[in-house]
Parts: sequence; structure tokens; C-alpha cells
Amino acid sequence: MNTNIACLKILKDIKENRKLIFTLGKSDFKTKYAGQYLGIIWAFVQPVITVLVYWFVFEKALNQGTQSTKVGITVPYVLWLIAGLVPWFYFSELMGQGTSALIDYNYLVKKVVFKISTLPVVKMISSLFVHLFFVAFMIVLYMFYGHFPDVYTLQLIYYSLAMTILVMGLIYASSAIVVFFRDFGQLISIALQVGMWVTPIMWNLDGMLAAGRISKTLEIVLKLNPMYYIVNGYRDSLISKVWFWEQPELTLYFWVFTIVVFMLGTHIFEKLKVHFADVL
Repeated sequence: MNTNIACLKILKDIKENRKLIFTLGKSDFKTKYAGQYLGIIWAFVQPVITVLVYWFVFEKALNQGTQSTKVGITVPYVLWLIAGLVPWFYFSELMGQGTSALIDYNYLVKKVVFKISTLPVVKMISSLFVHLFFVAFMIVLYMFYGHFPDVYTLQLIYYSLAMTILVMGLIYASSAIVVFFRDFGQLISIALQVGMWVTPIMWNLDGMLAAGRISKTLEIVLKLNPMYYIVNGYRDSLISKVWFWEQPELTLYFWVFTIVVFMLGTHIFEKLKVHFADVL
């Protein structure tokens, strides 16, 4: 199937089944925590604890040893940290959950009348509830430190949408591949662990470059990571007050990369989906 046709077909399926997708997304979110005393509260507790642990380790326990990684940070470190962790939590959660979408809903894959191309989007809706909560939590934390929302804060909508499109392309490919190669899910987990540290979430890339801790070549390589654009964008919206169009080269690169990934991901999905029912 032509790559463009595959992409358009999946977009059409999503549009036509949007109400069902939203209903399944809400159900998926609730089901993950069914039978537990605190229920869906666990969805919010774990990320909050993670933020607190990283803040304590890097700001308190290892404060002197991590000074070079914080060069150039002009706000309290907890604000810098959470602006990087919130988008990464959403990205990693969606990659993990989205990759297993077809396996989790294998009973729907075998139903001829069901549009299985909508299943990765169901996982996206499920993960989006937690992301929206943490965006709100992050804004409240900034207000506590005297940084109130302004017109730049609206860019969080743009960067969240950009990240969603990027990760959707990735999980269309990964969810299809993992059906035939189950170990691929473990490779995704390892890649996410590595990705968290090579993405400047807990350290300032510009500051380390200015201090001579990394080379210009390494800076370029690190900026090729599309999540750099998203994490940096959240900080531009909340801290630096920079519009996304003021970085035309990064913006152009991100969208070219994202569109290519989305088209390839949907093409792989459509190419392999005729075999899903047989394998599952």
C-alpha cells in the first residue's frame, strides 16, 4: 500500500470512530487501576514521587556535584526539572502503553468489523488524562514560585500536540512490530531509559556547552533527538518566554522528522495488519 494512502486511511478511521475511541480510552484508563484501593490515584502518585526523588537527588543530595549541569538555569531547579519531566512522562507512558495496544486488545483485533487502526489512539487518550493533570500541576507549582501563566503558556498546547503526533507515528510502527517480535517491547523500554538521560531533562545543554563540558558537535547530535525540541519548548513556554517560530530551524527539522515518522509508522501498520489476527 502506498505510504500516503496508508496515512490517509488511518486518519479517516480515527475521524470516523472518534466517539468510540474516546469511550475506549476512558475505559482503558479506569481498567488499569481497577481493583486497587486507591484506584486511579496511583496514576498521579507515582509521577509526583518521581519528580520529588529527582529533585531531592539533584538539588539536595548531589547539589555540589551537579552544579556544572545546572549552569545557566535562572529559576529554582524544581521548576526547570518538572518542565522537562512532564512531557517525558507522557512520551514514555504512551510509548510503553501504545506499543502493547494490539496485544492488550487482541480480542478486538480478531473482530473483522472493528477498526484496529484506532487502538493506538485509544492508548493515547488513556495516557492523556494523566498528562493534562500534570500540566495543570506544573502550572500551579510555577504560580507557587511566583511565575504566573501568560500568553506564552498557551504554547504548551502546541508542544503537547506536536509530541502526540510524533509518538503516534512511533507507536503505529512499534505496536505492529511487537506482534511478530515480542522482545521489541523490551528494546523500547531500554531505549526509553537511555533516552531520558540523553535528553536534557535534568541538565542544561546550553549551560554545559557554554562551560565547555560538551563539544559543539555533540550539541548538534543531542538536538537531533526530537524530544529535545519538545522539552526545550515546554521551558521556552514557561521560563524563557520564546515563541516556537523564533527557532525556525529546529521547528522545521522537528516537523519534517515527525511527518516522515508518522507516514512510515502508519505504512508499516497497514502493511502488517492483515497478519495480526493470525499471529495473535
